[in-house]
Amino acid sequence: MDLERETLRRLSRRSNVRGALQWSLHVALLCATGFGVWAARARGSFLIVPATVLEGIVLNFLFCPLHETTHWSAFASRRANAAVGWICGFFLLLPPQFFRQFHFTHHRFTQNPSRDPELAQPAPDTVGSYLWRTSGLPNWYRRLTVTLRHAVTGRVPEPFVPARMRPAIVREARIIWIGYVLVLSVSLMLRRADALIYWIFPLLAGQPFLRLFLMAEHTGCASSDNMLENTRTTITNGAIRLLGWQMSYHVEHHCFPSVPFHSLAAVNSLIRDRIEVLAPGYLAVHRKLLRQFRRFRAAPA
Repeated sequence: MDLERETLRRLSRRSNVRGALQWSLHVALLCATGFGVWAARARGSFLIVPATVLEGIVLNFLFCPLHETTHWSAFASRRANAAVGWICGFFLLLPPQFFRQFHFTHHRFTQNPSRDPELAQPAPDTVGSYLWRTSGLPNWYRRLTVTLRHAVTGRVPEPFVPARMRPAIVREARIIWIGYVLVLSVSLMLRRADALIYWIFPLLAGQPFLRLFLMAEHTGCASSDNMLENTRTTITNGAIRLLGWQMSYHVEHHCFPSVPFHSLAAVNSLIRDRIEVLAPGYLAVHRKLLRQFRRFRAAPA
């Protein structure tokens, strides 16, 4: 798909101001929800559970600025992109350089079953596999085993990582795991559980919400090389667009990956009538997927 060159150039302009504002809002939400966990815990309130889930949602959605910095488009400054990418990658156990190789390959071969690394684990096609994917447990297993293998063995067997990048991938995995060991050591030395309470527990509790968000991007879409049909744009409210760094405009992002998050709504206004998979909300996406999975199960062999 093409846009006029001048239009695309204008929409692709990156902004340190817009990036800093968006990042500041995300950090402010993280601080506010973390304070909610602290307040509920201090009072011994049952609200500790929803507070932990809420903080976990905001924490897990650090995946969105990580994704944006992977494209070097969150900020105009390359250093700012790299710094924010490292912060997010550390908290999410997702090393930024490794994720960049993974994600760029996904862009090149979207929905290609043999070449898209997102499809290395088959997309859910039953209610059971859908619920398993939603739990986030397969995701955590992959993140732990992959990063530990890189850090401990120095081996990077993933085919989407070029040979010249493998030493850097090993190095960043080791840096991240050294950081985790330091956090654990300090926690044990001080006999403090803050890392568990404000990081690990929320991360586990909020992961299903990120899975549901990400599953809407391609699950149930065509296995073709047409970006207008192999990707889904989901029309949603401003709160989700803010937290997701506008990634609900996912067809727009795949068609024009150089366009930063703050211009995706403008792209949508230009190409919306050509998008083939357009959902009126995340509940609608998942209702449709669950109906498809139930019909698939009920179909005669």
